[in-house]
Amino acid sequence: MQGLLRRVLALWVRATLRPEDAVARLAGRTLPVCYVLERRSPVDQAVLQNVCVRERLPRPGRRLLARQLRNVRSSFALTQSIGLWRTRTDRRPPELLLALIDALRRDPGLDVSLVPAAVYWGRAPSKERSLIRLLLSEDWVIGSRVRRFFTVLFNGRSTTVQLGEPVSLRGLLESDADTALSARRIARSLVSQFARLRTARLGPDLSHRRTIVTAVLRTRAVRAAVAQELREKDKRSRRALLLEARRYANEIAANYSPVFITFMSLALRSLWNRLYDGIEFQHVDTLQRVAEGNEIVYVPCHRSHMDYLLLSYAIYERGYAVPHIAAGLNLNLPIVGRFLRKGGAFFIRRSFRGNSIYTIVFMKYLAAMMARGHSIEYFIEGGRSRTGRLRPPMTGMLSMTVRSYLREPRRPVVFLPVYFGYERIVEGATYIGELSGQPKEKESVVGLLRTVGRLRQRFGHVHVNFGEPIHLDKVLDRYAVNWRDRAFDDQNRAPWVGALVDELAQNVMRNINSAASVSPINLLALVLLATPRQSMLEADLVRQIQTMKAVLAAVPYGDRVTVTDQTAAQIVNYGIALNSVTRERNRAGDLVRMSPEQAVLATYYRNNVLHLFAMPSLIACCFLANAVMSTSDVQRLAGRIYPYVAAELFMRWSEQQLDGVVAAALAALAALGLLEGDGDAQLWRRPPPTSEAAMQLSLLAQATIQTIERYYLAIALLVRAGSGEITQTLLEERCQLMAQRMTMLYGFNSPEFFDASLFENFIDLLRARAVVRAGDSGRLLFDEVLIRVEADAQLVLSEQIRHSILQVTHG
Repeated sequence: MQGLLRRVLALWVRATLRPEDAVARLAGRTLPVCYVLERRSPVDQAVLQNVCVRERLPRPGRRLLARQLRNVRSSFALTQSIGLWRTRTDRRPPELLLALIDALRRDPGLDVSLVPAAVYWGRAPSKERSLIRLLLSEDWVIGSRVRRFFTVLFNGRSTTVQLGEPVSLRGLLESDADTALSARRIARSLVSQFARLRTARLGPDLSHRRTIVTAVLRTRAVRAAVAQELREKDKRSRRALLLEARRYANEIAANYSPVFITFMSLALRSLWNRLYDGIEFQHVDTLQRVAEGNEIVYVPCHRSHMDYLLLSYAIYERGYAVPHIAAGLNLNLPIVGRFLRKGGAFFIRRSFRGNSIYTIVFMKYLAAMMARGHSIEYFIEGGRSRTGRLRPPMTGMLSMTVRSYLREPRRPVVFLPVYFGYERIVEGATYIGELSGQPKEKESVVGLLRTVGRLRQRFGHVHVNFGEPIHLDKVLDRYAVNWRDRAFDDQNRAPWVGALVDELAQNVMRNINSAASVSPINLLALVLLATPRQSMLEADLVRQIQTMKAVLAAVPYGDRVTVTDQTAAQIVNYGIALNSVTRERNRAGDLVRMSPEQAVLATYYRNNVLHLFAMPSLIACCFLANAVMSTSDVQRLAGRIYPYVAAELFMRWSEQQLDGVVAAALAALAALGLLEGDGDAQLWRRPPPTSEAAMQLSLLAQATIQTIERYYLAIALLVRAGSGEITQTLLEERCQLMAQRMTMLYGFNSPEFFDASLFENFIDLLRARAVVRAGDSGRLLFDEVLIRVEADAQLVLSEQIRHSILQVTHG
């Protein structure tokens, strides 16, 4: 009967074997192999047999330990359904497991490799599925035989066989336990491994939303917070405060629906086909490495509202569980909020300050999600970037994640940074207004409906790159070797957690930027914004794009950075087709230009990848006002400016690595013909002023020159005011005002030049590095250190630029 079933299934079922190295794991093993199935199912057994025959693996149907055991096959199931309607589960240790343990105890030289084998229907990666197939796809519920029949019928061609890591049965035996006890313990261990496999594929077995809310409200911490609020300041009754806690929990909690997720996967596939020319997912193998056995916290950058959907779609299509996503309460709109909850969104207020009950409820909800093994996603920047740069990290969610894990470290936490790169952003028109000084639009249903009209446009490609994962345990080990042996709670807090969270946040941001994607639109923006009128002869533009790609290859930022494979000429044509630039025909040579609106939005796309070019661009800046410089002078100037640029752009190199990075970049620029070096690489010259290489070096410098100008403007205003004469707030206001004046006078198409937050962050860093300090009255004090910084900035900036800045500050 089993043979007939295998032959029938072989005609219909198409199974994918996972992981990809499963064959290599089992190849050449000397121990007999015994497959362990999660549940007794003749269909699963037949599919496993067919896959093993196809891949030339040991077969589950062959005899096992023929000399020691009679008529025993090389597989068994941990559980089976019993009863008339098969509604109950028999969880007693399998008879074959008991027999194997007895055989091993009789023969000390005998051993068997146990290989967990799970069969998932309808969850094979990247398979097309209809609505019916989605409804019949794998979940945590044990279905009836009728459902299994239809599941095989509709999902047979999108099936996954997942093999776990082989384990030695003898290695699992305990000398102090009898056969029955050993079997129960081994079975529990195998059940846990199956739960991890199933969680990685489908997400955890989440109870109903009301059950989770009730469990959160029953925690000791929530009850204690209510009692404390009752004692200290609230005159309401205990029941009223508990009802308030329940309202908070219901406001926060997701209402995760696997059925809704499966329906949305089809709807999103249709949406992506309409919006985008393609969605590129890079470094997906990183997710495969960390998925099993870990609590994954996705920490993507935040460019667009599409980020929520794109990452969930990417994860789901690769066969992994859709994460629970922290969303701002402003997105809890009528109807929309309900759908977001079903997709895994849980809502968070912008601030918890002064509301102890809400804080505890939220932390306990987050801890419950982590304890249940569900992956989590939150945007570490807090909100969408309007400038294209990464925003400073908001560490609240990060801190709660770390503290929740310290209190209950069930599964190792791994942070997985994610980079989003758009060639055109859906909110582009809105961002142009906000970049130009208009107030931020509040999210609303009306605003959402206005966005729908833009969905008929073409938005190019989207790039989703996974960054280098960060294992929380390794970070904790550096701060406290014995953290696993300590109990952490509200009364016993670790004083080093704040510093750890700050370091973790910076590492996440750097790892996001280290996985950047360079698209044709990024390169066009980078080059054309470096010109005075955002226009170039097409032939010159093509050569400069070639140069920028060559610079990126010669001065690589990291092995996770991806770069478009289009040629420079193809990039220009692609930008014209995407309406990012326009071409003007002329007998003297075609001109490629950006309109003022295109130029403003282009700053967004330039800033996405500015950090990749920042180091060679800073070096190029050194030669704008200097024909010859020594290696040591370039290193000194770069060392003076780099800490501020690195903090602003979240660059990966430490200050200790800087000299080596600068030396390598100088050699690379010389190899490209953009600099000329002497024999021992101690002196460097810029190319002759009229040469093509000189123009290319100058355009490369423009990528960061405005950043240096902004720094010089702030320093010049502070020096002009005098030490102890101006407060930081007043200095920031003057910086923004003078930067706006420069923008109007010199026609900068870069609204970020007068971004108040950039001036604030720069002055904060000056204070953190003790270049300036605040006196008793709050006024800023400085000494010769700041004067030296100003003098070095003067070496980098040309006389014309310095004169322009000083003229504005004295106006």
